[in-house]
Amino acid sequence: MYTINEIVHNSPAYEEAVVLRYEILRKPLKLQFTQEQLDAEKDNYHLGLYNGEKLIAYLMLEPHADKKVKMKQVVVDAVWQGKGIGTRLVRDAEIFCRKKGFEWIYCHARDTAVPFYKKLEYAQIGDMFQEVTIPHYYFEKKL
Repeated sequence: MYTINEIVHNSPAYEEAVVLRYEILRKPLKLQFTQEQLDAEKDNYHLGLYNGEKLIAYLMLEPHADKKVKMKQVVVDAVWQGKGIGTRLVRDAEIFCRKKGFEWIYCHARDTAVPFYKKLEYAQIGDMFQEVTIPHYYFEKKL
């Protein structure tokens, strides 16, 4: 049974999410999180998708002006990738954002994630740019 829960910053669940993010997103790039980076996430929304008690996917939502929210650090445990888990998490995050009054959601997607966001009907805007040492693209969607 899958559940999606909001995660409190600096809680044990948050620390578990940081480990998942590190293993899938940062470690392959030989990057670490700094304490400043993690502290800066305190005002963001953190959503985790669980299989029972186990965190298997996570994303962060950073509120911005003009009823926009930036989706960041979308990650699915390697064992669960390709099983629709990421799609479910993003769709539930979109519902969460609508309930919070946001009208637009956007993200900076790694080049490897471009097909995923296109499948979810996000619009690619502009050209490729570099972020955390790898190619990214800007995507957005009206909620």
